[in-house]
This record gives sequence, C-alpha cells and structure tokens, in this order.
Amino acid sequence: MKTHISLLSASTLSLFLTSCGQSDSGQPAPSADAAPYPLDVCVVSGEKLGSMGEPVIVTQEGVTVKFCCEHCIPDFEKDPAKFVAKVTAAAAK
Repeated sequence: MKTHISLLSASTLSLFLTSCGQSDSGQPAPSADAAPYPLDVCVVSGEKLGSMGEPVIVTQEGVTVKFCCEHCIPDFEKDPAKFVAKVTAAAAK
C-alpha cells in the first residue's frame, strides 16, 4: 500500500511541475512584460472573444492569434498570413 501511495504522490507532483508556467487553458502563461492582445474580436468571424467560451489561441509566425472557437481554425489555415497581418496591424496602432 505504501508503494501505491508513493507512486501516486510522485505522479501528482510530476503533473503539477509540468503544468507550471502554463495558464488554465494549457497555453503558456504570458510574461509580465508581454503586450496585451490587441483585438477583442476573433480575426476570422469578428465575434467577440469569450462569447463562445474560452478563446482558442494559436501562435503563427511568432504572433499570437485568438479565435472565438475551434471552428474558425480551418478558415485561418487557408490563409494564415492574412489573419496574422490583422493582428500585427492592430498591435501597431
């Protein structure tokens, strides 16, 4: 029984340590000096971020892109440069 408890404790600790540095969504936690995301709407649909649950986050060409839902990702993947440009332009304002 002691062995089972020790293994369970070790695996729980391992899981905790591997999740450090990530937000609840599984995405890396933003650094303290990171600029806030420049848009409050999905770059694909134009829907308000958070209106369909937690936004879906993708990093493309070093740029973070947020979507209202997973269903926007296929449209994004057809022309990612177009949507990355929208985020980049909004960040430059």
